[in-house]
Amino acid sequence: MDEDDFISKTRRKKQMTQLQDVGADLVRLSPEQLARIEMPEELREAVLECKRFTKHEAVRRQMQYIGRLMRDLDAGPIAEQLAALHAPSNRQTALFHLAEKWRDALLADADAASRFATEFPEADPQRLRELTEKASAERHADKPPRHYRELFHVLNAIIQDHARRHP
Repeated sequence: MDEDDFISKTRRKKQMTQLQDVGADLVRLSPEQLARIEMPEELREAVLECKRFTKHEAVRRQMQYIGRLMRDLDAGPIAEQLAALHAPSNRQTALFHLAEKWRDALLADADAASRFATEFPEADPQRLRELTEKASAERHADKPPRHYRELFHVLNAIIQDHARRHP
């Protein structure tokens, strides 16, 4: 064995774990999402078979089989396709967090509406101030968070719209 071909046992285990993770991601996909992923037919059949199993031991053995199949092929393109499939949801999550952050900022600071309107010119700062006041009053009165949610929906709509127009 050449020095260049040597891979430590730890590194091999790490690679196998990564392949198993990719296999587990494939099993979690819906049939429609799975159909969009390019992969060898044998691997596709193994993934579909795993989705049918309900017993833990059967799923575990099938996952090992999927991992073994993946060792014999280049899993990089499959992992890239999975990442691309999850990318929109990651972006959505980031935009939701941004809307939550702005809602908290609006409730904590009266000048936040102006800053928001500066960053998102399509926003109506007066409407944001009104919703913020109502949400704040509703929080102090221990009422259900109707205006609090409405404020989030308004902020989220503005942020989503802005993200679509300025990718």
